[in-house]
Amino acid sequence: MKHSKLYFKNIAEIAASINDEQIDQLAIDLAKIRGNKGRLFILGVGGSAANASHAVNDFRKLCGIETYAPTDNVSELTARTNDEGWETVFSAWLETSNLSSNDAILVFSVGGGNVEKNVSVNLVKALQYANKIGASIYGVVGRDGGFTKQVGNNVVLIPEVHSNHVTPHTEAFQAVVWHCLVSHPKLQLMSTKW
Repeated sequence: MKHSKLYFKNIAEIAASINDEQIDQLAIDLAKIRGNKGRLFILGVGGSAANASHAVNDFRKLCGIETYAPTDNVSELTARTNDEGWETVFSAWLETSNLSSNDAILVFSVGGGNVEKNVSVNLVKALQYANKIGASIYGVVGRDGGFTKQVGNNVVLIPEVHSNHVTPHTEAFQAVVWHCLVSHPKLQLMSTKW
């Protein structure tokens, strides 16, 4: 089978098997965060950081949720990395932002963080801090969900249908899931232009 045909066949399989009830519940959960005047902090690394930046716009503009991504401030991100280390870059940012129990973390990640494998440890440290504070933890992750799935309140797992395409499928479906959320009737306050 040609690559393109297989790729889009896999996309259809993921769309057919993703847990839509969990996504509907996530919309309800995020509406509660907004209703309690809580903030949403979206964490991601690599391609997931780019997705986080786009999602911040949508949750702020379309849903009226005060939303931030630490990776949007490259000066602070690189200063913290240089001075304090990559592992604590998100937890320190959240501490300075006065993360509270009214707030929520939304993780976009392919693996969800794993200390043993030394992958996305900055996400793990941020989630440990969020747990300590009592903030809600949500995620859209791939593979087995990693640490995010272990500690999260509601973590959408992108089904793995092709082992060589875990990263592109997961990062693509982060966008599908957040666009579903920001257009969800429980969350959307402002309609899109088109």
